[in-house]
Amino acid sequence: MQTKKTLRALITFQTLLFSSPLSRRDFITTATSSALALKANNKLDTMTNIPEDRSGQTAKIWDRFAKGYAKQPIDDQEAYEKKLSITQKYLTKDMEVLEYGCGTGETSLIHAPFVKHILATDISGKMLEAAHKRLAASPVKNVEFQQVSIDQLQLKNESKDVVLGLSILHLLKNRDEAIAKTYQWLKPGGIFVSSTTCVGSMGSAPFLKRILPIGSFFGALPYVNTLTKEDLKESLIKNKFEIEYEWQPKKDAAVFIIARKSA
Repeated sequence: MQTKKTLRALITFQTLLFSSPLSRRDFITTATSSALALKANNKLDTMTNIPEDRSGQTAKIWDRFAKGYAKQPIDDQEAYEKKLSITQKYLTKDMEVLEYGCGTGETSLIHAPFVKHILATDISGKMLEAAHKRLAASPVKNVEFQQVSIDQLQLKNESKDVVLGLSILHLLKNRDEAIAKTYQWLKPGGIFVSSTTCVGSMGSAPFLKRILPIGSFFGALPYVNTLTKEDLKESLIKNKFEIEYEWQPKKDAAVFIIARKSA
């Protein structure tokens, strides 16, 4: 019974995180066989200290998910559109914008007409292949895609008016470092827009905290941080951001936050 509950929680989380039939099928196969084997050997309860992202192949994992991810419709279109609308209230035609963890580039392309320029980055080359196809099929000319991780991204301090970090902070080991860099890159008064799955605040958190490291260990998942909503807000505040807006469309959904750098 414990194993079934754990698997259900893990599969539910994977669905929220990736929303891709192809990746979900591969994930379920790997997670099921791995968890059952571990349970049979009485190891499931002892695998809570597995090294994070042991394989170091995060980009390859996202490359594997890319094709299905690009084709899958957005899980909650109404919530997505509300986030877009709220974000666009902060955008002006003279703004320089950064989006890290841009995936297939959909959000950057939607916001592009409202700003001067967007630099959109991602660690996955396959995700960016899909992004470039979207760009080629659109009239947008002011979006630049670049394959680079956040920790390797080199930008001038105070060079961006807005930074977008959507569905990314929960996938980082160095969340505080990324938020600190975001603060440095923003101009005084600049805006940081984030949408984050707070695993530690989910109803299935006890199971997820035990099983997610196993998914990462076997290459079925990238590293996933089990932060709570309180952890997220604390990280923003201790890095000098002022939270202006917070919204969560439903229980266990991603937390959407607009935070501002002091002027």
